[in-house]
Amino acid sequence: MAFINGIILLDAPASALNNSNKAADADYDNEVGVKMIKTKEGALPYVSAQSFRFWLRSTLEQNPIWKAHTAPIFRDNKIAYTDANPLKWWDDDLFGYMRAESKKNTAKEARAEAGERKDETETKTSITRTSPFRMSTLVSIAPMSLTKDFGTMSRHEGDPVPHSHQFYRATLKGLFSLDLNRAGTFSYRDQSGSRNLDEVRIGMAKEQGLEHNEPNKEYRLSLEERSKRISSLLSGLAHLEGGAKQAIHYTDVTPAIIMAVVLKGGNNPLHYVVVADEKGKPVVHVEALEQAVAVWKDKMLGKLYVGWVKGFHDHERQKLEAALTTLKFAYQLDHPRVILESLATDVQNPANAHWLE
Repeated sequence: MAFINGIILLDAPASALNNSNKAADADYDNEVGVKMIKTKEGALPYVSAQSFRFWLRSTLEQNPIWKAHTAPIFRDNKIAYTDANPLKWWDDDLFGYMRAESKKNTAKEARAEAGERKDETETKTSITRTSPFRMSTLVSIAPMSLTKDFGTMSRHEGDPVPHSHQFYRATLKGLFSLDLNRAGTFSYRDQSGSRNLDEVRIGMAKEQGLEHNEPNKEYRLSLEERSKRISSLLSGLAHLEGGAKQAIHYTDVTPAIIMAVVLKGGNNPLHYVVVADEKGKPVVHVEALEQAVAVWKDKMLGKLYVGWVKGFHDHERQKLEAALTTLKFAYQLDHPRVILESLATDVQNPANAHWLE
């Protein structure tokens, strides 16, 4: 079983990418705070994995091909769910789902009033799918002093309405992982998170001629289809857009740094390669890189994919390049977008078909 595992770092020079409720030390009733982890050393701003996945989904939907394969969303009173058909919808496949329709009369009446819902797949029983794409919280690599910005609404007659919000200057780091074996592979085992298909979807899998692994109770899409979906998701990371307060804190959230490797297993050996110095700036931990390759080399498939934007701490980029040349291990170093597109292309290369087994 192979995974694409890696790290992503975002440059947030003056940003409020993920907001919370009212700030604890608010000066005004309508003051907006940012999400943060409080430590003895100071505050660590963060972006939740849910927010990041929302950015990625929204970015992917700008791709006409992906959008045509995005699952519709249905709602029954206070319950919302996707169509939960991974055979048809790429996001249901790679991001997972849970569909357990309410059996209450009020929900049934709401569905009856709504009438026939376009593109809905009939569901016979509760089904779930844990996400093959996994994302950690993106946390500032060092404690930061949060800043408050005071503003007013004053486009009307009378006294202006004061308001304020928090923002920060930080480098945010997160881990990601994509299970290549599970992408496009659907189980019908009666086990929590493993009942991806009900009898309706099993019937569709049979009609479409999907590969059937009866001992494991699984159906699998063709290699071509699976690699196409994975490749599209990686391209989405290369064009990532999103984040709160963009109107007044415009922040480019495409990765400033990305490092990835195709690995046998879900471990992430690259976690400590980029850390913070005493000033809170990102630095390359050369010994951590050397140790990661030495310890995990026997599990690594292919090369190290390293993306680092020129202009972002160039001295550290040069230090990383020098370290990579001494590793005696294949690597590619370029802009993050180029690296992610290269990885997306390599996934579709028939020579790398074993990655998806």
